[in-house]
Amino acid sequence: MLALLVFIPIAAFIAILFGAPARLTAIGAAAVNLALALYAAASWHCTSWAFSVPVLAKPALNLAFGFPDGMSVIMVLLTAIVTLAAVLSGQAPEGRDKLYFGSSLLLSGGALGAFAATDLFFFYAFHELALIPTFLMIGILGRGERRAAAWKITIYLGLGSIVLLAGLVWLANLTGTFDMGKMVAAAGGIEPAAQKGIAALLIVGFGTLVSLFPFHSWAAPAYASAPAPIAMLHAGVLKKFGLYGLLRLAIPLVPDGLQAWLNPLLILLLGNILWVGYVTVAQKRLDLLLGNSSVMHMGYIFLAIAALIAMPDNPLARSAAIVLMFAHGISIALLFGLADRIERSTGSLDLADLGGLAKATPALAFLFGIAAMASIGLPGLANFAGEVLVFLSAFKSYNGTTGLGPVQLACILSIWGVVISAVYMLRAYRNIFQGPVAGLTAGVPDIPLTDRIPAILLIVTLLAVGLYPNLLLNLLN
Repeated sequence: MLALLVFIPIAAFIAILFGAPARLTAIGAAAVNLALALYAAASWHCTSWAFSVPVLAKPALNLAFGFPDGMSVIMVLLTAIVTLAAVLSGQAPEGRDKLYFGSSLLLSGGALGAFAATDLFFFYAFHELALIPTFLMIGILGRGERRAAAWKITIYLGLGSIVLLAGLVWLANLTGTFDMGKMVAAAGGIEPAAQKGIAALLIVGFGTLVSLFPFHSWAAPAYASAPAPIAMLHAGVLKKFGLYGLLRLAIPLVPDGLQAWLNPLLILLLGNILWVGYVTVAQKRLDLLLGNSSVMHMGYIFLAIAALIAMPDNPLARSAAIVLMFAHGISIALLFGLADRIERSTGSLDLADLGGLAKATPALAFLFGIAAMASIGLPGLANFAGEVLVFLSAFKSYNGTTGLGPVQLACILSIWGVVISAVYMLRAYRNIFQGPVAGLTAGVPDIPLTDRIPAILLIVTLLAVGLYPNLLLNLLN
C-alpha cells in the first residue's frame, strides 16, 4: 500500500503528459494521497504498508518501502499535506499547465519515495528524481534572475549530492548492504577513524541539501525565483531530506564520528541562526526575506541534532527535531503560497511598493498574520512547540557541576534568533498590510475562496499540532 502512496503522484504526472486535465488530475492525486497518508498515520504498524521488489541480485538492490518508525510517517504526512496545498495554490502560466502541475507531482513523488525508502540506493535516487522538476520549473517558469538561480541551485545541490553519495557508498561498503535496517544493525563494526571521515562527508552532503551555513547561498535566490508550488514543496518538504538523512543514517551509523565534529557543527548552525538572521532583516523583497528565513530556521533543527549527537540517549532531541521539521514545513509553505497571492494581486513583492493592503484584503491580512506568527514561534502554533522542545533538549545534558557545555552555550546564543525572527517578520507585515495605502495596493481584490482553502488547510494543521503536539509525539513514542 505504501508503494501506491509513492507512485500515485508519479502516475498522475505521466497521465498529465498524455493529456489528462492537469489541474484536476493534480488535485485529485494529491487529495487521494493525503487520505492515504492520514490512514497511514493511524495504521502504520500494520505489515500491509511494507513493500519490497528485488531489482538486482548482486549487489542486492530492492525497491523497498516501509515505516521503520514514526519519523517516516510524519515526513510522508508532511509531504501529502503540502502537496495538496501546493497544487491548490498558485496559477499556471497560460499554456504551461502540464509543466506546472506535472512538475509539482513529480517533486512530491520523489520526496515521498525518499522518505519511505528502506533501501539506500532508492533513498538517494528518489531525492535526485525530485530535484529534476525543481531545476526545470525555476529555469523555465521562474521569475527574476531565474536562469542564474536555476544554475546556482543545480551546481550547489549537484556538488552536495556527489559528496553525499561518496559518504553513502563508503557506508554501504563497510556494512556490506544497501538495506538501511541491516546497515544500522551492522554499525558497531565501523572503526572510529572511518566514522570521522564518513561523518564529515554526510555533514557536508546532507548539510548542503539543507542549506547549512556556509553552503546556504543557493536557497534564497532559488525560492525567490521559483513558482509557488515549487517553493512550497522544496522549502517545506524536500529540504527536510537532509535532516531526515542525518537522523535516519548518520546518527545511528557514525555516532563517534559526529561527536568529533560537534563543535564545528555548532558554529555552523549559529551561522544559520545569527548571520543569516541578520541578512534576513536586511531584505527588501518578501520572497528573498522568506527564502533567507527558511535558511535561518534550519539552524534550530540542527541544534536539536547537535543535542542528540552530544547525548545519544537524549529523550527530547530527536522528537524536537522532527516536530520542528514538520512545523517549519507547513509554515514556510503557507508563507510562500500567500506571498504568491500578494504578487499576483499587486504585481510586486518589494516591501517599498506595498502598504495598507489590509484595508483592501482583510482576509489575506488575517491569513498572512497567522503565518507570520507561526514563523516567529507564537504559542498555540506548531513552531512554538518545536522550538520549545529544541531549547529544552539542548539542556538535557546540562550538568550543574561542570557548568555550561558547548550545546548549552550555542542554545543560549541561538535564543537571540527568536528576537531577530520577530523583527523581520513583524516589519514585513507592517510594511505590506499596515500604514497608508500604496499605489499598487489600492483597489486590490481580497483573496478568493480557491486560495483560502489551501491556506486554511495549512493553518488548521499548525493549530492542531501547536495546541496538541502529541498528535506527532505519539507517533514517535
